[in-house]
Amino acid sequence: MEDEENTQSKVTLSGLLNFIDRIWSACGGERLVVFTTNYVDKLDPAVIRRGRMDKHIELSYCCFKAFKVLARNYLDLDSHELFETIARLLGKTNMTPADVAENLMPKSVIQDAESCLKNLIEALGEARVKADEEAKLKAEEAEKFKAEKEKEKDQSASLLY
Repeated sequence: MEDEENTQSKVTLSGLLNFIDRIWSACGGERLVVFTTNYVDKLDPAVIRRGRMDKHIELSYCCFKAFKVLARNYLDLDSHELFETIARLLGKTNMTPADVAENLMPKSVIQDAESCLKNLIEALGEARVKADEEAKLKAEEAEKFKAEKEKEKDQSASLLY
């Protein structure tokens, strides 16, 4: 228990804000400071206010239009019979452009464009299965939590009578 407390961060919101403000005040000329998060909705508004974070850029999941750019860049393809399958899978699966690009990159000299597209289709399928499993587990946990709360409520009510 004591080791767990020592490994946790002791940064406060005030400390973080002071740190960010000191970065800006120490910059004599123009500087570019990049902050990233997967959970912008969980950040305190003071952290992301204008003047502290002036430019907000959302890097979303890969859409078919972005995939086509990646396919052109990595495989020199503007169209292929597998594009329709990939478009359908991208519409149902969250995958970052970096993950799409990784699957499109030939891993050897003998790997052709079609095998790279098939690798991507397989990766999209695996990502979809994983997302479905995670959603199912989350729903089961929520249902279990709800059942426990109902049980506690019933027990409390029976104690009152």
